[in-house]
Amino acid sequence: MNEFELIARLTAGLARGKGVIVGVGDDCAVLDMGAPDHWQLFKTDAVVEGVHFTTDTPRAKVGRKALARCLSDIAAMGGTPTYALVTLVLPRGFDPAEVETIYSGLRTLAAQHEVSIVGGETTAGTGGLLISISLLGWVPKGMALLRSSARAGDAIFVSGELGGSLAGRHLDFEPRLAEAQWLNRHFDVHAMIDLSDGLAGDLRHVLKASGVGAELLGQMVPVSRAAKLRARAESAAKPPLLAALTDGEDFELLFTVAPGDAVAVKDAWASRFPELKLTCVGRIVAQPGLKIVTEHGVRELTEHGYTHFQ
Repeated sequence: MNEFELIARLTAGLARGKGVIVGVGDDCAVLDMGAPDHWQLFKTDAVVEGVHFTTDTPRAKVGRKALARCLSDIAAMGGTPTYALVTLVLPRGFDPAEVETIYSGLRTLAAQHEVSIVGGETTAGTGGLLISISLLGWVPKGMALLRSSARAGDAIFVSGELGGSLAGRHLDFEPRLAEAQWLNRHFDVHAMIDLSDGLAGDLRHVLKASGVGAELLGQMVPVSRAAKLRARAESAAKPPLLAALTDGEDFELLFTVAPGDAVAVKDAWASRFPELKLTCVGRIVAQPGLKIVTEHGVRELTEHGYTHFQ
């Protein structure tokens, strides 16, 4: 049983209480707490030693990554982050100075995005280090960007470049908060998700939630330099396109807009964010499924992104 099968099993039949606009199945929960002009966003995520970072990863970068992952999910809803709780599960014999270094990475990124760390929990563990973040944010009422609103004909865009994140970018990525907020203010974005598990996996979440399919243009997928260099240096490395589709931990934005808006979005983005690439990588189609067009023709995309428990 993989991660998503387990989630579906555990959450089947969960009651949806008053004020829950969006519960299970998106990047954040969306809650109506009675504010006249905004909805509350609520997110939790964890990083685990040996899964999301190694024992020799600089601890400030571990702390930074723990918060950055949650910030990326707030971005995917078009929202603004506000308050965070931090849970630390520490191994036996931990070094207090090392824990302070973790918090320095957390505090620096929190200050950058005006997030207040307002408490949390510390507890002993029997394994390695684990950090769990619970993050609140907000989005203007009625303007949460969801996975479930992609429409047939939509253009599919991704920001940045994909693949090869383990070369270092998975620790240093910038959550695309400003970019997503700008898109939400200025364009009719139909659906959005952040790319945490790879383009091939995360796009499928959008397709499933929206009840549609997609065609990707292989030659348009923006492959990172790190993925290309790795493929040249290591004979057993993934081909660059496969790395861009499946590596994960890119934390870029994937979103869809109506085809008539595609050129305007691309031109305005180039003016507003000239140092960050934006690429149209395909289109949404009515027929469920995911296909990719390459120089060899059209085929079903059988590759998936990263999935826990597999």
